[in-house]
Amino acid sequence: MRIIRFLDKQQKRLAAVTDDERAYRLPQPDFMTLIHQARERGISPVQLVESAVTPANELAGDWTSLHLITPVEAPEVWAAGVTYQRSREARNYEATDGKLDALTFYDKVYDAKRPEIFFKSTAARTVGPNGTVTLRSDSTWQIPEPELGLVLDADGSITGYIVGNDMSCRDIEGENPLYLPQAKIWRKSCSIGPAIRLAETVQNPYAFSIVCEIYRKGRMVVKSEGSTNELNRKLDELVSFLAKDNDLFAGTVLLTGTSIVPPNDFTLEPGDRIEITIGGIGTLVNPVISN
Repeated sequence: MRIIRFLDKQQKRLAAVTDDERAYRLPQPDFMTLIHQARERGISPVQLVESAVTPANELAGDWTSLHLITPVEAPEVWAAGVTYQRSREARNYEATDGKLDALTFYDKVYDAKRPEIFFKSTAARTVGPNGTVTLRSDSTWQIPEPELGLVLDADGSITGYIVGNDMSCRDIEGENPLYLPQAKIWRKSCSIGPAIRLAETVQNPYAFSIVCEIYRKGRMVVKSEGSTNELNRKLDELVSFLAKDNDLFAGTVLLTGTSIVPPNDFTLEPGDRIEITIGGIGTLVNPVISN
């Protein structure tokens, strides 16, 4: 069971999408209200959603043609870095100017007890399905980072899974690790969507397939695949470090790192289209524009 949010006559609406791709209007105003109402009633979110899956609430047509917006208005988006071997290799390439002739701090953090967790975005900087992501004006080497996202409640519990795109400037991060915030945070540098898979409907979160396709002038120029079974960290471990001595806000999203990195000679250009698919959740599509 997945949850989506869409605009209907400029009103934000919530809906459920079943595994047979049918969508049903929900009465709750937002995702976290749904989660909290289920908790107050002593039932699971799926049970609460199923009570609204009736013919009277069914939405006509293909749900992906709705005016989809971010499924959750995440007050904060955080991200974890160097959680996959492929990410470790890419960060080392950047830090050594492609020489790969020395151990770096990325090797250390990959094996360390403490993971790398950094602030990524706010609701105002985050776009949803079909929203435009922007290129930073002072970078010449920019890529998407396809990631599984965790939708968290204030107590740190994982309420759902979402597709995320952690846009990144490889040249800025590679120049100096202290430039990480500038390599990661600018307007419309993060996207999430198109749906939230309710956590209780996921048997094994380490079995998600992830595919990234990038199109330029109608032609696919990049296609890469990965899986969360390559994660070097446990999801609960990442959440525990984010929550430690920290205030979590209901609806916070934690992106869990990427195993997909385009070729080293590739950079995004205005007019490109990014499509990130996680099996069982959906495809997040974002056009690219200049900032």
